[in-house]
Amino acid sequence: MNVLFKDLQGFTNFISDIYARLKKIFVPPRAYAWQTLIYLSVFSWAISYFATPPIKDVIAFFGWLFLIAGTSWYTTDDPLRVPGTFMPVGAVITGFLVSVFAFGQQNNPGITPNTIVLWPTISALITAVPEFFEGSGTDAKAQIPKPEDRQRIIVLVASCMVLSCWLQFYFVVNNWVEKYPSLLSDNFKNSAFVVKTELPTNIPPNGALILREIRPKLENQIDKQPWSQVEKWLQSANANLSNLADQVIQDKRLRQKDEKFLWRIEPRISNPNPRKKDEYILDILSIWTGPSSDRRGYYLKQSCQIRPIADTTSRATNSKTDEKPIIAEVECGKVSKPILGLPPAQR
Repeated sequence: MNVLFKDLQGFTNFISDIYARLKKIFVPPRAYAWQTLIYLSVFSWAISYFATPPIKDVIAFFGWLFLIAGTSWYTTDDPLRVPGTFMPVGAVITGFLVSVFAFGQQNNPGITPNTIVLWPTISALITAVPEFFEGSGTDAKAQIPKPEDRQRIIVLVASCMVLSCWLQFYFVVNNWVEKYPSLLSDNFKNSAFVVKTELPTNIPPNGALILREIRPKLENQIDKQPWSQVEKWLQSANANLSNLADQVIQDKRLRQKDEKFLWRIEPRISNPNPRKKDEYILDILSIWTGPSSDRRGYYLKQSCQIRPIADTTSRATNSKTDEKPIIAEVECGKVSKPILGLPPAQR
């Protein structure tokens, strides 16, 4: 019985200790306390839900101020320092709230790139500001920090600003990759800043896409067409391919990408066999004119063989000689891997 009584008394003391801690956290010891500000922020947001603009925005604004002030007050009562610095963890939390409040979206407050970028710098400034005041409450007076304090303030603020710059650089590079995905196909081994971690293929997606989409359009225009008509088409290959490229670029997969203007389509026509003057190789080049690790740039190539054949599906044009009309046959290969250097000159 005594053992059971002791167990119950120990459990009761445990519950009482938890209750006391919760009461200390949630019940303010006096009206002017950090809990009061937190409750005011919650109350403001609850009231703003039922209000209409512009009153709703005003109430929400004061809700943010109460939350920032209450959080800052609570975290500075018994400050926990970030390891290796004199920055309180509370300044980091308060800096995040200030950054979300100041640089979040107006209609949909939340975390934005500006919120993340400016968070370290704002936290450092929140840490540095109290060093310029002496005392507390209404007795605070402005002062100039001591020389040793100035040094650590400058180091802290400068370090956080550098961190903000690195975060901004990350978002800038990420934005480049979203707008110009073909940049991922380049070689970053000599870069001290960019590390390419994922690359499903070494062929630029849009450069190869343009060539793959041009191929069926090219075949529709010249395959199985009269040979004389195809030769005229080849004489104006620059203009004809340019029209096909414009049609492909207007495709929904490319029209939303800024890099669509950085690909240039050009033809290169050659005769692989001088003995057969009526046989041609049409090389369609997709030339990248955007930034590249090689100043000469690079290009992709798709080769198409064009040769005349007799149309076996039609009747002879001359019943006496059994001559059948001559049409074109087109066979295109695969898109090449990126070729570094300037494209071959046009003949």
